[in-house]
Amino acid sequence: MKLKNKRIALFVEADYQDMEVHYPRYRLIEEGAEVVVIGTGSAEKYIGKNGYPVTVDMNADLVEPTTFDGLIIPGGWAPDKMRLSKPMVEFVQAMTEHSKVIGCICHGGWLLASAGVIKGVKLTSYIAIRDDLVNAGAVWVDQEVVVTDKLITSRKPDDLPAFMREVIRALAG
Repeated sequence: MKLKNKRIALFVEADYQDMEVHYPRYRLIEEGAEVVVIGTGSAEKYIGKNGYPVTVDMNADLVEPTTFDGLIIPGGWAPDKMRLSKPMVEFVQAMTEHSKVIGCICHGGWLLASAGVIKGVKLTSYIAIRDDLVNAGAVWVDQEVVVTDKLITSRKPDDLPAFMREVIRALAG
C-alpha cells in the first residue's frame, strides 16, 4: 500500500461532481490512505449532482491543515460554495504554504482562485472556468492532467485515471 500512514482531506459541499469525490476517495483508501471528508459546516451529509450522498467526517473550521499530507478538491457546483467558506480558503492557503499535495479537478479551480494561490501557476480545469483562472493569474492549458510542483489539476471526470495516478505518485513521494 503506497499511501499507508498518509492522511488526505477531501472537500465536499452540495452539488459536488459525484465521480470526482467517490473515485478519488476509494482510490486513496485502496492505496492505504486515511481519507477525511471535510464539509463547510452547512450539513452533515451532502448530495452530489447525480444524487450520491457523502457523510462529512469533520467541518473545515475544526481541522488543522498541517495534520494532512494532501487535499482533494472536486468539481461540480460545490466549489462555488466552498470558495465562500473562509476556513476552506485558509486551508488551501496553508496547504500551499506548507508545500502539501493538492489535487484539484474540474470546477475545483474556483477555490484555488479564491485562495489566491495560482498566480503564475500552470494548471488546467474544466473549460468553463478557464477565464476565471486566467484572470486570477494562472497559466491555463488544455491537458488531461497538469503537475506543477505539488499541485495536480485535471479537467473532467474522464481524466480521473490520469489525475489519480499523479496524485498517488505525488503523495507517495
